Amino acid sequence: MRTMIVAGNWKMNKTFQEAEDLTAEITKGVEKLGAPNVEVILCPPAPFLEMVLDLTDETYVAVGAQNVSEFDFGAYTGEISAPMLRSMEVEYCIVGHSERRKYFQESNDLLARKVKSVLRAGVIPIFCCGELLPEREAGNHVKVVKNQLEESLFDLEEKDFRNVVIAYEPVWAIGTGMTASPEQAQEMHASIRELITLQYGERVAQDATILYGGSCNPGNAMELFSQPDVDGGLIGGASLKADEFVEIVKIAINCT
Repeated sequence: MRTMIVAGNWKMNKTFQEAEDLTAEITKGVEKLGAPNVEVILCPPAPFLEMVLDLTDETYVAVGAQNVSEFDFGAYTGEISAPMLRSMEVEYCIVGHSERRKYFQESNDLLARKVKSVLRAGVIPIFCCGELLPEREAGNHVKVVKNQLEESLFDLEEKDFRNVVIAYEPVWAIGTGMTASPEQAQEMHASIRELITLQYGERVAQDATILYGGSCNPGNAMELFSQPDVDGGLIGGASLKADEFVEIVKIAINCT
């Protein structure tokens, strides 16, 4: 069954004290809203995971990691494994964010291995996909996303795929202030759902949660979340401001 999700990706921002204050403010705001019909997730930098887990314990707020190793254990200095995340009760993990693809050359094949590692550990992957501006302008956006899904997700068995959250992020709209129009977002989300239908069937596709990521903010969240195939958002910059993030959660509640 589809779940409305608002996930905040803090990226590499905030000091420990700033992260602590932000977590407390967001958690307080979400608790006032009472959001059992919307899954709220905070994805802080890895050093802050335990602190955020402590502050959100027994609240409506879940916690996710921003990245994970493809390996479960071993001599991989600096890496963090999915079993480690699970042992801390981290529930979600972002996989394949466009910044990981761009700056760290993460391939579809590598991301497929990361997804499998996360699923083995019982953590829910938030798998990111999306096109660059030249790919959008050339009319290849659906083809690009189709390739990403086929090479990283579509070899999963149905029972595993059902535990994947997909986040469509037009790369040209991340951190640029540009946002896909509601019509553009709906077109891509519907296309992704159709691709899932072709691979796994109508029921699986209708149950799949597909988030929008790409300069989503309180000013455009209502239009985006009101689209029939948009199930919430992976929020970047607006998740670093408690009042804006809580307002987006409030909008998501009103769209359910």
